[in-house]
Amino acid sequence: VGFLAGYGQDADQPAVTRLLMGTAAAAVALWATFTPCFLWIFLGAPWVEKLHGNPRLKAALAAITAAVVGVILNLSLWFALHVVFTRVQDWHWGVLRLPLPEPASLDPAALILLLLACVLLFWWKRGLITTLVACSLAGVAWAQM
Repeated sequence: VGFLAGYGQDADQPAVTRLLMGTAAAAVALWATFTPCFLWIFLGAPWVEKLHGNPRLKAALAAITAAVVGVILNLSLWFALHVVFTRVQDWHWGVLRLPLPEPASLDPAALILLLLACVLLFWWKRGLITTLVACSLAGVAWAQM
């Protein structure tokens, strides 16, 4: 995302300049995204390990872990829905909100890549790097067609 934001800033620039801008923007996005997480983990991990020994706090940490897993699952489903379908409308009923995709806006390339990733990860038990490389190559091949 950072690369695309930097690369697309000035279409009048030469391709090399755009690549450099994209790379710089990707580096900034990477730094801003992951540095706080790593600092939190490395600086807070010893304290969290000590808290695991406390029975009262153990339940609270388990609840926090469950909440984080739920947030990650929600975000994963939201991204998958918005990548596979180009148009998604929100359906409201009281306080409930449900994103409903428009079936005609299905992106076949995105769906095929999603299915390829699922097959590689869950059926053939391939690792994440293998899956990312295979899907990247398939995406580039699709774009060249």
